[in-house]
Order: sequence, then structure tokens, then C-alpha cells
Amino acid sequence: MTTPVCTGASRAVAASAGHRRYPSFSSYVRARGPVLLRTARSLTANPSDAEDLLQTALTKTYVAWERIEDHRALDGYVRRALVNTRTSQWRKRKVDEFACEELPEKEAAPAPDPAEQQSLHDAMWRAVLKLPDRQRAMVVLRYYEDLSEVQTADVLGVSVGTVKSAVSRALRKLREDPELSPVR
Repeated sequence: MTTPVCTGASRAVAASAGHRRYPSFSSYVRARGPVLLRTARSLTANPSDAEDLLQTALTKTYVAWERIEDHRALDGYVRRALVNTRTSQWRKRKVDEFACEELPEKEAAPAPDPAEQQSLHDAMWRAVLKLPDRQRAMVVLRYYEDLSEVQTADVLGVSVGTVKSAVSRALRKLREDPELSPVR
């Protein structure tokens, strides 16, 4: 995805320049574009802004291509163009801050009661302990140990289909458990 942005920038600049097309610029952009895009991303918070920033810096580089004496130092030139362009954008940004009597922040949701969380945790474990051994093992491996269906099947030495059906039956039993009904 990074290459089309960079080569697109070089094509757009080259097309607008008409007869002054520089093949060495195009090859430079193809070779160094991804590295320069990473640099641009480190200067902005938004990936789209980074692509725009790189295009602008490459346009400035293309315009100055004939004046750049040492093409071995192109990365430094483009990086300087990136930083200068970003600094200019930052200085030009419009800041819309207004003093007001009310704070615009939403009130934070109240933190859940730890006692209720522990009660729910205990009720869930009691319900899991009521399951048959095989279903309990599969539920614990799938949801507490976060194993995939394939990994669970390998650990227990059963087929993936067996894991799917047993877990499905176990979850149905857990949904029907009267001790967990106030949670829903």
C-alpha cells in the first residue's frame, strides 16, 4: 500500500512537469518510498496525513531535483522537507478553543463494584463445575485458557467436531443455569 502512494506522487509530479521528467527521481521514489513513508508516519498521528505529507515533500524534492548536487544525500533532503512541511502545517493549524462554563467531557461511567464482580465470577465457576468433566475441560480450555477449537481437540485427543458440539451443549447448559439468570 505504501508503494502506490509514492509512485503515484512521482507520476503526478512528473506528469505535471511535462518534458522535465526525471527517471532517476522515479527510481529513487520506488526504492526509498516505504522508508520515507515510515518517517512521515512518525511525524503524524494519522496514516492518511502521513501519505499527504510524503507527497508534498516529494513534490518539493522533484521541483528542486536539478539543484540537488549530491544525490547520495537525498534521504536527508527529503526528511528535512518532511519535517519542515509538517512544522508549517502545525503552525498553520486552526485551534478552535473556546472558554465555557460547562465542561464538555462526559461523566465517567461508575466503576463496577468489585464485590459484584467477584460474586459473578464465583457464580460462573459454580455453574462450570456443574458441567460434566469432558464439557468442563473443553469450556475451560476454550474460554479460560483461550485455546482454539483445533488446539483444544489436540490437547484432549478428540476431533474438532466433538469439541464444537460439546462446547455448544455446555454453553446451552450455562445459559439455562438458574444461578446465572440475574446476570442476563
